[in-house]
Amino acid sequence: MTTTGTSGRPTRIAAALIASAAAVSLAACGSSTKSGSNPLAAPSASAGGAITVGSNNFPESILLADIYGEALKAKGLQVTYKPNIGSREVTYGLLKNGTLTVMPEYNGSLLAYLDKAAVPTSEQDTDTQLSAKLAPGLELLNPSTAEDKDSLTINATTASTYKLTADSSIADLAPIADKLTLGAAPEFQTRQEGVLGLKSVYGLTFKGFKALDAGGTLTEAALTKNDIQVGDIFTTDSTISAQKWITLKDPKNLFGFQNVIPVAQKSALPQNGVDALNAVSAKLDTATLLDLDTKIGSKGADPLAVADDWLKSVGLAS
Repeated sequence: MTTTGTSGRPTRIAAALIASAAAVSLAACGSSTKSGSNPLAAPSASAGGAITVGSNNFPESILLADIYGEALKAKGLQVTYKPNIGSREVTYGLLKNGTLTVMPEYNGSLLAYLDKAAVPTSEQDTDTQLSAKLAPGLELLNPSTAEDKDSLTINATTASTYKLTADSSIADLAPIADKLTLGAAPEFQTRQEGVLGLKSVYGLTFKGFKALDAGGTLTEAALTKNDIQVGDIFTTDSTISAQKWITLKDPKNLFGFQNVIPVAQKSALPQNGVDALNAVSAKLDTATLLDLDTKIGSKGADPLAVADDWLKSVGLAS
């Protein structure tokens, strides 16, 4: 990928729509109970100066919106929620017109949405280019180190057989790739951010390739059954921890930059709100986000409760 991941964030959203009923259920038991029946409706006059936090239609976005909203509440700010709205095409427009005050976003995917030709070279470069492309009136707050993006993930059997650990990287597959089968979406075979880049950047030639899906149930099932030994799995997929899989590090940034970042209306978010969300970003990393996603994904916890508990655990709520 350039900045969107092999399948891109829009594809991740599309995959999540397969389980849209689950996402709606999560929203209903969490933040949606606070937002009214129409997530696209503009804030009512009675909302006064309330900060409106929106989310896209997949569980991780709903969770992040709850984290942002509850962190703002902890600073005494009035918050309303519009969860599970839809895709970026909808939510970005709502940010621009002021219907939403804050959205959790992914810097690489949002940049790719705004500038399909962008090829950032670092996290900072991603944010710099993204800031230049944002609509007037919008601003980026501080990015977190948490990323949700494509990865090469191996199952426990492969890790044990070849003595690979959480400190291992994609480069460590070079001596053994010809013994391993890789599984991913069909387009992974022909993209630089897939098989082509794995060969040119890391020198990997796999024994075989199985065309499955973009980090979805087919790839997960094949990795579980050892039909494949390496899969393209999104880095915060709760199956990783549930199955004790290992996501290999990507030191050459083949899969780009996908940091979780708040995007906000400049005029509508006061400084103590900016400070609150920047404090969230300072505490949120990929391992933490994976753990929180696992609680709502594999264990069925209420995302609002998960958000509250985590904020208290890191001293950002009482």
